[in-house]
Amino acid sequence: MEFRKRPSISWDMLGGRPFRLWRYKELIPIPDDVQIISLGEGGTPLTKLVKSLDQLGLREAYAKFEGVNSTGSFKDRGMTVAMTMAKYLKVPLVACASTGNTSASMTAYASRAGIKPLIVLPKGRVARGKLSQAILHGARIILIEGGFDNALRVILEVSRRGIVYPLNSINPWRIEGQKTIAYEIIDEIGDPDWIVVPVGNAGNITAIWKGLVELKRFGLIDELPRLAGVQTAGAAPLVRAFKMGLEEPLPVENPETIATAIGIGRPVHGSRALRAVRGSKGIFLEVSDEEILEAQRILARYEGLGVEPASAASIAGLKKLREEGIVDRDEKVIAIATGHALKDPDTALLHETTSYEAKDIREALTLIQRLTSA
Repeated sequence: MEFRKRPSISWDMLGGRPFRLWRYKELIPIPDDVQIISLGEGGTPLTKLVKSLDQLGLREAYAKFEGVNSTGSFKDRGMTVAMTMAKYLKVPLVACASTGNTSASMTAYASRAGIKPLIVLPKGRVARGKLSQAILHGARIILIEGGFDNALRVILEVSRRGIVYPLNSINPWRIEGQKTIAYEIIDEIGDPDWIVVPVGNAGNITAIWKGLVELKRFGLIDELPRLAGVQTAGAAPLVRAFKMGLEEPLPVENPETIATAIGIGRPVHGSRALRAVRGSKGIFLEVSDEEILEAQRILARYEGLGVEPASAASIAGLKKLREEGIVDRDEKVIAIATGHALKDPDTALLHETTSYEAKDIREALTLIQRLTSA
């Protein structure tokens, strides 16, 4: 029986858009009397790729464009559930470490919930688009030297002391929300052969796998898709561990990459992600910053999808998987595009374009005539 044809119930967890969890409330096991904190997240486009298929060497591929969530990234899915529980627990202060997207999402949802937000960011390593969101929503910000891993150590310590309620993906409610990516994919197109995911702290790939396993346990899908986790060459602790057959990530000190959202050297969910990928008979692979920029260009100029560099890592990874013969030309593949291009405008401006200057209207008209007749 097809998943999308099962009887449904209305469920508010995804921003007031009825989401069909069927008769299985266990899929998001929140208390009955919660006040749901939502900004209209979820229900993101599963865009069928058309013009870029030749570039990728595939017949059927889709981009799950999470950049249209409320704050522009997939983080909103987990934040609606986690902030709902923070409100339910009556916590006075929420906090997170972030490379940008988590802090943007948390501060927005904290504002909605009426809870004070505190964020710890790696100094000089957060894209301006993301930092501006946190500032706009009134966050109290601590900038720390070093990378994300130092920022997370601070949050872990103050959480252990009971000073704050942490909203990084160490909070299990974040995973409960993020796994709905899997639900939406299966609901819309059935079982894909592969799901390709950018990996930083590894919460998203872990959540997607959790969602898929639950759907199979409830008999809603027959086969589990294979997972491909994509990291950057400058921050690939899970790629290294996967190749060596290890069960824990091999830490990378001071990771450097243009895809700052996944520039994490000590992923919190590393061991879970390794189990997920191996359980799916999948793979971890790395791509270069140059391959990421090329993939970002392909998505933008062939499909009209503007994504941040970390999102483009999934397309770069998919292209490499196809070139290496790991993904077959006829397989159905989903690439998770985790965040919007406006998250990192400085990187978007690195791409080449052609521009002209005109001193007046007449000169502008002359330029247009020349260009259109060329």
